[in-house]
Amino acid sequence: MKVYFDYNATTPVDRRVLDAMLPILTSIYGNPSSIHEFGREASKCVEESREKVAELIGALPTDIVFTGSGTEATNMAIKGVVAACPRAKKHIITTDVEHSSVRQTFKHLEKQGVATTFLPVNGDGLVDLKEFERAINENTILASIQHANNETGVIQPIAEMAQICKARGVCLHTDSIQAVGKIPLNVKQLGVDMMSISAHKFYGPKGVGALYVHKTVRIEPCMDGGEHEGGRRAGTHNVAGIVGMARALEIAVSEMPDTMKKMKAQRDRFERTLMKKLEHVCVNGSTGLRLPNTANIRFDGVVGESVLMNLDLEGIMVSTGSACASSSTQASHVLLAMGLTEREAESSLRFSLGKPTTDAEVDYCLEKIPEVITRLRKISGGK
Repeated sequence: MKVYFDYNATTPVDRRVLDAMLPILTSIYGNPSSIHEFGREASKCVEESREKVAELIGALPTDIVFTGSGTEATNMAIKGVVAACPRAKKHIITTDVEHSSVRQTFKHLEKQGVATTFLPVNGDGLVDLKEFERAINENTILASIQHANNETGVIQPIAEMAQICKARGVCLHTDSIQAVGKIPLNVKQLGVDMMSISAHKFYGPKGVGALYVHKTVRIEPCMDGGEHEGGRRAGTHNVAGIVGMARALEIAVSEMPDTMKKMKAQRDRFERTLMKKLEHVCVNGSTGLRLPNTANIRFDGVVGESVLMNLDLEGIMVSTGSACASSSTQASHVLLAMGLTEREAESSLRFSLGKPTTDAEVDYCLEKIPEVITRLRKISGGK
């Protein structure tokens, strides 16, 4: 049996999404910036998709900027606000557990002289709201806080952070790439100024994302070369990808109640049974405030990379953390920030379930994982 438990890394394209994209790829191939009939036809598809995405997240169509990825969206949000701010002194805030697209962008701006604050998290992976508010000073122009962590699934109190930012006149961007399509989400209710999303995390195509930008927020474009997207993002539109993203989000939102219930039940049974079958196993991060599909589990006495490779031989595909950091040999910065030792972080694996996950697949993993862990512990002389 082949079991894919790495849906936080990417998801397969839903067949219904592919069906929506095929006419664009084969028939509606005009450049949406062209004024002739074929161009107008493609442009209509883009704008209808913009309206759909906006409606599904509670935004206005003019607030949606289509991008080539979630990483581009987060870069556009953070660098765009910093570049547009006329102040000489600028201060920006994020956390120690952000995805690399935010973390490395902050590091880049820090080298350019922008003052940065990386907020710590507690053992559950959560930011303290009082510490967040204390971090804001007279030079703070932006905070970028991940909505749901890609490794642990932990959900931050974004709505409360938005209220703090609004009271202090600070722009708030949230990386909602892991949250969109998995939990209910509305930008008006959250109160955020900007939000990044990526289609391939909710059964849409790779290579397309979007940034929600409230009409009051000014950003400088990160790419030059055209007046696309209201002058905010140059480049010919990926029409098929945009149509696919809109359709994928529509499906995700409509099926969310049933999908959430199913994945949470499978995930909880998976964790509960593993802990019955094995000793010295625990869940990393908050077990309450997290995505319904994500389990980050520590297996003391083994090395996560070894477990991953042995599970792969059994046809079970999982990860040790973010796919964007898969080439790194260092322990997860997320788990270290939560207070785990390097050894504990290196003995942890991320299991992320998806809509196609079956109970039979969960059962297979519950059979094979204890066998692999027990065998590796004997070899290493661990617990």
